[in-house]
Amino acid sequence: MRIVFLAGIWALACASAPLTAQIAPPPSSGRDIVVLGQRARPSNWREAETQHVIVLSDGPEREVTQIAHNLERLYFLMSVLLNRTDRTDDTTKLRVTLIGDAAEFQAMDLRNLRWQQGPFNDAFDIRRYYDPRPDGAVLATTRIDQRVVLQQGVSVVNALQGLQLPGAGDQPGGAGGQVGQSGLFGLQSSADLIPPINEESVPLSAEGMIYAGFAQHYLTTFFPAAYPRWYLDGFGQLFSTLVVRGDTTMEYGRAPAGTTAVLHRFGNFALADVFNEAYLARPANKTRWTPVHAWMLTHFLFFSPTRSGQFREYLRAVASGTPSAEAAAVFGDQDVLAKELRRYFFAKKPFERMTYPAEQAGTPIVHRLSLGEAAFVKGRLELGSRVEVTTGPAVKQREVWLARLRTDAGKFPADEGAQVLLAEAECRSGNGAECHAAADRALVIAPSSSNALMWSGVAMTQQAKTLPGSERGAMLRHARGTIARANRADTEASAPLLAYYHSFIDAGEPAPTIAVDGLTKALSAVPNAPTTRVALGTELAARGLVPSARATLMPVARGGYDSPERASALAALQALPQP
Repeated sequence: MRIVFLAGIWALACASAPLTAQIAPPPSSGRDIVVLGQRARPSNWREAETQHVIVLSDGPEREVTQIAHNLERLYFLMSVLLNRTDRTDDTTKLRVTLIGDAAEFQAMDLRNLRWQQGPFNDAFDIRRYYDPRPDGAVLATTRIDQRVVLQQGVSVVNALQGLQLPGAGDQPGGAGGQVGQSGLFGLQSSADLIPPINEESVPLSAEGMIYAGFAQHYLTTFFPAAYPRWYLDGFGQLFSTLVVRGDTTMEYGRAPAGTTAVLHRFGNFALADVFNEAYLARPANKTRWTPVHAWMLTHFLFFSPTRSGQFREYLRAVASGTPSAEAAAVFGDQDVLAKELRRYFFAKKPFERMTYPAEQAGTPIVHRLSLGEAAFVKGRLELGSRVEVTTGPAVKQREVWLARLRTDAGKFPADEGAQVLLAEAECRSGNGAECHAAADRALVIAPSSSNALMWSGVAMTQQAKTLPGSERGAMLRHARGTIARANRADTEASAPLLAYYHSFIDAGEPAPTIAVDGLTKALSAVPNAPTTRVALGTELAARGLVPSARATLMPVARGGYDSPERASALAALQALPQP
């Protein structure tokens, strides 16, 4: 196996006991709430759950079952390659949501605030959303295959009618043109049955996008570090071509479909611009960088017997804070490296095959969501793109979205998940009273719901800000007692631990040790959550634990993905004593 060098280099040791608070349960709010019973009816959405992943889809059952099973297989494959098969996994399961066709996915307007790709040439309009949320990462993409059009052709219909459509031109940096769609298990668009005349295109597999996203999630979860963006893209592409043969054989590392056509079309890419990260500033309509380039560079460095050791040194140096351009000096003369890459392009490229016991990747458990559960699948995803805006036109968009969510939640008054989602949206929008009311409705449905208790407590911490002295203190104690109940209701959930910590920080009070211990455990559950990393890194720095603070902050401050937390992470990192 080739990737074992990653194991153990950047793992963050985070161990703590569950949060426990010796506070008496708060009295009833005294509000009278009546919830009408409603019989759950099944929807077209299904959820497939394995030991390490949850997949939701409105497609056929065999599709969601296959994807979930293959992701569990990929988890095992990566655990073998990265020497983690004997490690306990206490992380929160990744939730993968597969959304209809590309147009439906685009209409959700999911903004990637904490994950980016490329930037690739705009022919490669890869539709994927990933958010390492503090309470568990989510990934979403269309479940429909697409094709990348390198050279537009003329549709058969138009040709028969004597109409000519303009081509895209032959310039490598030109736009990609139209994108066709077909289902994972067969064509779904009649237009795809007869491809355009003289069109040059390559397939973009929906499964491949899912596998690439999962691989990146695995790497940044179990080995969080300051990786360069090109490597994260290339690492995902290595596993995007996963091939599953039967129940006991997997292959990875194969070249993506259309590799030769893409590289011929877009040509070489200057290594200096990759290593000095100048390519990151180029707009999509002016770059020749593609996912295939990222795959080829990563694949070559992974499998090269003479370069793999240098590659390890390069990644270690970048992870420690050395600028990528300086770390790349380990490769020596980059003209020589470029010549080796060009020879590699024409050579037969290796891939690896692994056999394994079938029981290592258990069959998913599949169930159909109720209409109430299905109604808020998209809302849970949209939440991350809507509630974190504070200025500009997006604020109005948030209010429109929130108003719609209130209406939708009102249609399902007996659905706990609907009321909890509304409570979270209200609290994260700063609407404490509305959040409290929604949480109370959820508690009538499920009195011991950890999520409902937590948001009730969060709402009280927000409401306490407007109260005078003694009343404020009493409300905060009440809030923390409610959050502690949420923790006891689900000791493995990270959200109550984070809420307890923030009940002090948001009130302008120093966090006690027990709250920081809870923060540490929350990070161990979702190690790549930027918000948790910055909070814990700041606390460690305040306690003089400089090496641990630096290791905690580096993936956010210097990593390959931008985030709203990056500026804070950089400031905290720069304030640390230099080694």
